[in-house]
Amino acid sequence: MWRIVIAAEVGVYAEGLGLGLATHDLDVAGTATDAVETMRLVREREPDVLLLDMAMPAGLSLLRVIAAEHPDVRVLALAIEETEDLVIACAEAGVAGYVPRDARVVDVAAMTRDAAVGQAACSPRIAARLLHRMAVLAAARPEDPAESGLTRREAEVLGLIDDGMSNKQIAHKLCIEVATVKNHVHNILGKLQVSRRSEAAAVVRSARAAR
Repeated sequence: MWRIVIAAEVGVYAEGLGLGLATHDLDVAGTATDAVETMRLVREREPDVLLLDMAMPAGLSLLRVIAAEHPDVRVLALAIEETEDLVIACAEAGVAGYVPRDARVVDVAAMTRDAAVGQAACSPRIAARLLHRMAVLAAARPEDPAESGLTRREAEVLGLIDDGMSNKQIAHKLCIEVATVKNHVHNILGKLQVSRRSEAAAVVRSARAAR
């Protein structure tokens, strides 16, 4: 059973959604209404997925902090406004998917499961915007990762990042420590001169398309 945490500014909304998701065999480990409580729950409960209401104050900043400090936690942007700027900002911050405002509980449950196993969850409209953004990144960075000074192991880790794997999943697949994976990811970002895992993955897809 996947463990989730829900963070939303309106407590009754978070609790109501939690009750609904619990009926779909999801383990709701807690709900939060502010950034401090959200971070405490993420640290203590170690959820597989965090449902983060982007209407929360500083929601985007909170997303960036969680993505940086807890990369194994998949974050779904909850009830997001489908504006291009916000969609792109969330993608660059490391979001795993987007739950639209009109989604039903059964839809949220399905998206949560998808996120937990590393599959992106979003509407066709958001997907189109993200594909456009990826095309822009690909055009800007056409170089082959092999020419960027990556070691054989770093190239292997980068390929698994492109497959949507978390640090924990990569460590399990390669039979290495999570801390070692984090070191590889840090080196990869530095050598490719990008700041996000999503941007590094875009470099891989760009190189493949150019072959």
